[in-house]
Parts: sequence; C-alpha cells; structure tokens
Amino acid sequence: MPKTQRIGNLIGVTVPFAGVLAAFVLSWNRLIGLPEITVMAAMYIVSALGATLGFHRLLTHRSFETYRSVKYVLAVLGSLSVQGSVIRWVASHRKHHAHADQDGDPHSPYDVGGGIAKGLRGLWHAHVGWLLTRGHHADARRYARDLLEDRGMVVISRAFPLIVATGLLVPAGLGYLFTGSVRGAVTGLVCGGLVRVFLFHHVAFSVNSVCHFFGVRRFETEDQSTNVFWLALPSMGEAWHNNHHAFPRSAKHGLRWWEVDPCAFVIGGMRRLGLAWNVVEIPPERQRQKEIVRTRALAAPATD
Repeated sequence: MPKTQRIGNLIGVTVPFAGVLAAFVLSWNRLIGLPEITVMAAMYIVSALGATLGFHRLLTHRSFETYRSVKYVLAVLGSLSVQGSVIRWVASHRKHHAHADQDGDPHSPYDVGGGIAKGLRGLWHAHVGWLLTRGHHADARRYARDLLEDRGMVVISRAFPLIVATGLLVPAGLGYLFTGSVRGAVTGLVCGGLVRVFLFHHVAFSVNSVCHFFGVRRFETEDQSTNVFWLALPSMGEAWHNNHHAFPRSAKHGLRWWEVDPCAFVIGGMRRLGLAWNVVEIPPERQRQKEIVRTRALAAPATD
C-alpha cells in the first residue's frame, strides 16, 4: 500500500474520532439537539446504503442490475462513507473474497497466528490496522478492471476527495438551515459529518473483524466468516457475513425471515419500481446443501 494512501487512511480514521470528542463536549454544553441527530441519522442511512448497496452488492458482486445512472448515483453515495474511492474499495473487497482468511487476504484476523495476544492483534489488524500498514494493496487492474474501463466510475473515483468534502459541507449547511446560526452549522458538521463517518466506519470495520472471529456459522465455507445478529441493523444487513461468504452473489444476506437486512429491502423496492432486475436469489434447497450438519448424540438403547 503506497505511503500516501496509508497517510490518507490515517487521516480518514483519526479526524472522525476527533469529531466524536468534539460531539461529547458539545453535548455536555447542550448544543446538540434533535436537528443535529436528524441530520446525522439521514446522512448515516444515505452513505451506509451507498457503501453496502452500491459498492458492495451492486458493483463488487453484481447481485442485481440497474441503470448506469443509478450505478453512478450509488457510487457517489458510497464515497460519502469515506472508506476509499469506489474502484479502490471494490478491488480490495474482491481480493478479500479471492483469499478469504488465507494468505493474500487484506484484512483477515488470522494473519498473526494463535494465542490470546495474537488474537487481539489479529482483530486490530482486521478492524483498522490493515489500513495503516504496508503490503495490503489490491491491484485494480486485476480486481476491478470492469470499473477501470467505465469512464464514469473513473471520474467518480478520482473525485473522491471532492465527494468527501461535500459530504461534510452538506450536513453543515443543513445544520445552518435548521437553526439559522453558525453554531448549527458547526454542530451539523460534527454530527452529520464526522460522527456519522466514525460510526459507520467502525460498524463496517467490525464486519471485517468481529464477523470473522465471533458469531454463528450456518454454512460450511473455506473461511471463518460468521453471522453476528446485533450488527445486522447498523450494517444494513452486512453482518449476516457467513451467509454472504456462502453465497457471495446473493442480493439478500439475511436469508431467513428474521434476519434483518435493510439492503435487501431496498433492492426489493427498487425491483418493484423497475430500477433493479436480474436480482440474484438463493433457493432454499441450495441453501440446505451448504448448511453445516449438526448432529445430536443419541442415547444408546438399553441392553439386558
């Protein structure tokens, strides 16, 4: 990973954290209220869906098809999550699936061996450490050639810094609009910009770390992916991660009725509106073929 990219990642991780500290100070002085929380929630949902629905299910795995203009809109919204440009994100995630929890995986928690201390280091590496170290670059020419050949995606990828700046200015503007004050602009920037980025960063990072270390495995896969129910809603359904690794192209990650998956809900709405087609679905019988068989020990019959 180039030094400039690592520096950019460091800035992208630490500045939102500074925003969280500022939010604590502002909350203590009762300067944050319903308008700021509303802006933060709206920006969170928009940027999170851009990353999960756009970057991940549409552009990385081609779980459904849509119009080119919709792809571009989702790519811009995904860039608001400040996880890197669309082409870099897609390349890294495809590399992850190509080498999941094996040598070459950019963010496996199992790169560092066994033991409690090494396990903690592995979790740190998978969560955020991989963004700050050498040797985890994904070659876009190998893993995202389709996007490199799309002129619109290249433009959006190059415009990443501008999109990030816009994603900070918009909540500041909304804060000013709601309150009519510079204070409202500042609190809008902090909550709808920095705190929102921080929250989704660590939800998304947890899919890389927690969802490969703790949780439940329903399907037999060659990696250590797990399902983590308490991360499902904030991650827009991405935390049904074992389901996803078992069926990477599935538009639904929540495969059971009770597995909450906001992304799949939005895709269903898009399909009803004619904005999505060729939606990949996994039949129940195919799911059963991959399920881990759990047998119960039966008591031996009594003998005379």
